[in-house]
Amino acid sequence: MPDKSMKQMQQEVHEYISQFKEGYFSPLSMLARMTEEVGELAREVNHSFGEKPKKKDEPENSIEYELGDILFILICFANSLQIDLQQAHDAVMHKFNTRDKDRWTKLNTD
Repeated sequence: MPDKSMKQMQQEVHEYISQFKEGYFSPLSMLARMTEEVGELAREVNHSFGEKPKKKDEPENSIEYELGDILFILICFANSLQIDLQQAHDAVMHKFNTRDKDRWTKLNTD
């Protein structure tokens, strides 16, 4: 499967959501949903790297699956507010590459 651009992912999610009468949820509902998904990710990380093993009857999920859920709701959130995630990403990377360029210890690349 070829790599998808962020624009393609946003379009794919939009096409999926557009087939339903309900459309996108409100921003507040999507924030609540994202919070739920982040909680599910936290649970998986805790099971994988923390001191809390899964119960025998708990369903098998994965960090990858939970990150996918978060990405889906993030794209829904952005689409509902007409936010281009590629532009948002570029703006954030510019900030990190300028304002925060000396914040962390760089690896020696010699």
